[in-house]
Amino acid sequence: MGEQEDNLITPAVCVYHDNQKYSIEVELPGVEKEDIDFQISENWFCLKAPKENELFSGCWVLAHNIRPEMAKAKFENGLLSILVPIEEIAVEGMKIRVG
Repeated sequence: MGEQEDNLITPAVCVYHDNQKYSIEVELPGVEKEDIDFQISENWFCLKAPKENELFSGCWVLAHNIRPEMAKAKFENGLLSILVPIEEIAVEGMKIRVG
């Protein structure tokens, strides 16, 4: 196994949404834009991004279906930002009382 594979890092990710779009932010300090492998589907996204002898890597599932073909991404100062429209909001969940 190579050094990069030995040093896997799950990046810090912030995912939030309103009724129209998801905003996804991924911290990738020290990564070059051209080295980012970002993939997105109707209800998940995955990324890999090498940095020296480390590899940022992870996959996440989204609660609502999105329109991946309309996703827009930018990378500035180590922060990957993605905006993607929501296709449909899932049925609201049941509220549970926390005791």
